[in-house]
Amino acid sequence: MSTNDIPSEEPKGPEQPPRDERAQQHDEVRGAATPPGEESPAQSEPPAGAGAGGPGEEPVAQAAPQPGQTGRQRLAAGLWPPRVSRAQLIVALLLFVLGLGLAIQVRSNSDSSALRGARQEDLVRILDELDGRTKRLEDEKQQLEAQRRELESSSNQAEEARKQTVEKERQLGILAGTVAAQGPGITLRITDPRGQVQSDQLLDTLQELRAAGAEAIQVNGVRMVAGSYFSDEGGGIGIDGKKITQPYEFKVIGKPQDLEPALNIPGGVVQTLEKEQATVAVTRSAKIVVDALRAAKQPDYARSSSQ
Repeated sequence: MSTNDIPSEEPKGPEQPPRDERAQQHDEVRGAATPPGEESPAQSEPPAGAGAGGPGEEPVAQAAPQPGQTGRQRLAAGLWPPRVSRAQLIVALLLFVLGLGLAIQVRSNSDSSALRGARQEDLVRILDELDGRTKRLEDEKQQLEAQRRELESSSNQAEEARKQTVEKERQLGILAGTVAAQGPGITLRITDPRGQVQSDQLLDTLQELRAAGAEAIQVNGVRMVAGSYFSDEGGGIGIDGKKITQPYEFKVIGKPQDLEPALNIPGGVVQTLEKEQATVAVTRSAKIVVDALRAAKQPDYARSSSQ
């Protein structure tokens, strides 16, 4: 056999492992080169075709981790900025409106429950007092309308105007304290053995009586007018700077059916004074005389606009 007939054998190199073993060795080398605390690229990348729906679907987009990030930082990066859908925004808006409505309802209920704890007879008494005030305003309106009609229909309007002026002067004199008055009303007597009653409590009593329709008031011989005031005077109480002693006696002209209930309403004058260990007595009378007078004070600067 000739030399040419002998097949030449090429030198063979070292036997190479299969492709899968080479890739596995390559991944192990890369994993060993990855610093501690970081994921290797082979571990961070999802396998091809392994999306949410299985092979053949597009892989889910994931943010590639930045080199040097910790697990907490990667978690924060995944949560912010938040991805909010339109349905979630609508639900959040509806919950906000519902919460706001509930808060307003609770607040309105708490504001309107001031008289919730009152007894039925107390509520009836308060309603009667309001009806009485309304009736007084209606009567005053009718009187003014009657005066206007008399002026318009009278043949001698000058004489009718003079009569109404005299009557108005008498009424204003009673209010100003320059004229004595008498009529039905009540007597309110306050006895304070411990000396706990203060001037502001007597002022509240005066204001409550005026609100109930009192037309003339006298306290311990002092006529009460629009400018009257109470003050604490050296262990006692003073009216317009004049010290008075107890018992404190209010003589009030007005409608007794309105005056007495106004003092006895829940949390009113009588209950407040009784909390101070004071004794309060209210007596109705068909005739109350208010004869303490005030000197008519001439104004220094004010003048009638008709002059």
